[in-house]
Amino acid sequence: MIQRSRKMPVRGFKSHLFSIWVMFALFLFVGFAVLLIILDIAYVDREAFHEALSSPEIWASAKLSVISSVTTVVICMFFAIPMGYALSRYRFPAHTLVDSIVDIPIIFPPLIIGLSLLIFFQTGFGNWLEKHGIEFVYQPAGIVLCQFLTAASFGIRTVNTAFDRIDPRLEHVALTLGCTQWGAFFRIALPMARNGIVAGAILTWARAFGIFGPLMVFVGAVRMRTEVLPTTIYLEQSIGHIEVALAVAVMMIAIAIAALVSIRLLGLRYES
Repeated sequence: MIQRSRKMPVRGFKSHLFSIWVMFALFLFVGFAVLLIILDIAYVDREAFHEALSSPEIWASAKLSVISSVTTVVICMFFAIPMGYALSRYRFPAHTLVDSIVDIPIIFPPLIIGLSLLIFFQTGFGNWLEKHGIEFVYQPAGIVLCQFLTAASFGIRTVNTAFDRIDPRLEHVALTLGCTQWGAFFRIALPMARNGIVAGAILTWARAFGIFGPLMVFVGAVRMRTEVLPTTIYLEQSIGHIEVALAVAVMMIAIAIAALVSIRLLGLRYES
């Protein structure tokens, strides 16, 4: 009979107390979040869901939410992929400062973005853009602009992390074998970062889909024009339709959970 040379660590009272503490904090937070979702679902009856699904205003806001958020994701990824790669592979003066500025929209309240945009379009250059037909203030295009500035940092940071996980020596080997910088990027780095880029796109979309504050300041909440699902919740609640507002909120919660689960599955696949 083979005797084990290593003894299992003895867990004393303090170790068990530590485990109880951390698990209590975890389940208390998760339990409260789940409780809130359950209460929201229980509060909404079938008629509220039917009213929400049959309302032309809500359907229009849902359509605008999808179109604007998908457009935002495309624009964000157009910037996130080269920016994430640059932050991962290049070191330049003020790199730390630039890297920090990228994260500013994550830290600052989103309302500041809407207010800053409103001020920008009151300047000389902003007025010049408006006079030449490039209109954003209280326009549907302003929704995409708000979503882009609010959500782009999430995509950039996720893509940056994906490129950080790739060994640069693989690209260096490709360069020594005659591959150009463009070829090394598109044949080596980009395919290997694919899952991280997709996760960044999903996270960007989820963030853009749910913003509220900047939109109220910059584009307003005009029904059938600049109304999206977050502003629908506000409008329905403001006129006393609590059940309908909660029905829309429950649908958005379901979408958010689906997006987060997709990110987790992609993350597990990326790590494997």
